[in-house]
Amino acid sequence: MNTVRVLQVCAEIFPLLKTGGLADVAGALPAALAAEGARVRVLLPGFPAILAGLEGSTELARLAPPGAMAAAGPRLLFGHLPACGVDAYVIDAPAFYARDGGPYADAHQQPYPDNHLRFALLGWAAAQLAGGLDAGWVPDVVHGHDWHAGLAPAYLRAEAERRGQALAPSLFTVHNLAYQGIFEAAHFAELDLPAHFFAMHGVEFHGRLNFMKAGLYYADRISTVSPSYAREIQHHDQGCGLDGLLRSRAHELEGILNGVDAAVWNPAVDPLLPAPFSADDPAGKAKCKSALQRELGLTRAAGTPLFCVVSRLTEQKGLHLILEALPRLVEQGAQFALLGSGDPALEAAFRAAAEANPAAVAVRIGYDEPFAHRLIAASDVIMVPSHYEPCGLTQLYGLAYGALPLVRRVGGLADTVADARLETLDGDATGFVFEPFTAEALEATIRRALALYRRRGDWKLVRQRGMRQNFGWDVAASRYMALYGILAPHSAP
Repeated sequence: MNTVRVLQVCAEIFPLLKTGGLADVAGALPAALAAEGARVRVLLPGFPAILAGLEGSTELARLAPPGAMAAAGPRLLFGHLPACGVDAYVIDAPAFYARDGGPYADAHQQPYPDNHLRFALLGWAAAQLAGGLDAGWVPDVVHGHDWHAGLAPAYLRAEAERRGQALAPSLFTVHNLAYQGIFEAAHFAELDLPAHFFAMHGVEFHGRLNFMKAGLYYADRISTVSPSYAREIQHHDQGCGLDGLLRSRAHELEGILNGVDAAVWNPAVDPLLPAPFSADDPAGKAKCKSALQRELGLTRAAGTPLFCVVSRLTEQKGLHLILEALPRLVEQGAQFALLGSGDPALEAAFRAAAEANPAAVAVRIGYDEPFAHRLIAASDVIMVPSHYEPCGLTQLYGLAYGALPLVRRVGGLADTVADARLETLDGDATGFVFEPFTAEALEATIRRALALYRRRGDWKLVRQRGMRQNFGWDVAASRYMALYGILAPHSAP
């Protein structure tokens, strides 16, 4: 039998373009699938960073998309992304993708008004490839990621209706249900989808156009990035208005926990660290801590517990709870360092905290991948007190780098961190877990973490156990391969 051919459709990919965890997944999954025997190619928008990383490219086709998408005059390129280790189709459409701001919003964080066209083109191109646009490589499965690829299953269905024959089945993965790609209903006419697709059983959502709903409705199978999140999004609190649809498809919905790319996140061989270390030889971690304290101007003290945050600064991440708890954290003799950007009010509040106590609090606003590695490697505790968290990756990086995660019991955080209590210290404890979404609950958990830190033998035991956890991509890849086998049984290896 032939090996399954998978077309991964996404808007960003590490290390070329990253705004969040989606890029980490998109960058790591193809290699993990290839190790399982899949033949993977990716389809991406032609953002400048992606085009710059494309080598040996040739023009596969001059695209002639329908509706208002045609104005971009797009070409489809095919080449190789050496930094990602994968072959790629890239939509070259400078009018859509070559902009001064970010991939989704301008420099003032305002979403581009034509985002519906920019990412409809991505979904339409996926359907064209499934229909044989590249005669030498036709996918057996189209795997779309998040709302940017949400119209891929819809265009696949529309193209199948037009041709009167089925095309490749689709898997749609939800990375964060809160971001849905919602646009005014008038834009539907610009997409050239069948009129009957704009309905409750289709892409319509409270009178508007919803890309996420399109993916959830038209995909043959749905996955999300942790088992707990798969359950949570079927309920009102975290369903973001789509819980009814998700409940109706519960038998076709699966939670597959994200992995960690050991080629990128491994303190024993990480070239970004001042010193290597491992679970069996942790001495280098103290050198990382000393170097970071010096870099940030914090008091250099090996015995001072260092708490960190690496995060987008949004309400979802529970960072206002950390702001409330921060004075007590410092009063108890701990240090705190943050890397992130986002909400201007949160940025200003954290900056003010650092200015008020520069010997104990350091804040770096922005995105800085090398600094994130140094910060997590230096820290004793990484804090992720999220209101909701589909999977979370920073707590997994923390485990690998000996920064015990302090997390809220929700989504993927609940699936990956075992609470350190007296009865679990010799069992499965790997971090600290709380449940009520309050500063009081966070502060109580901080006190527990500090109490364990003072018991050095117990701390080292829990840290070593955390560092030995296996969250490699091989487990997730095998689960995805099983899903592909269900969708395209004739192509399973």
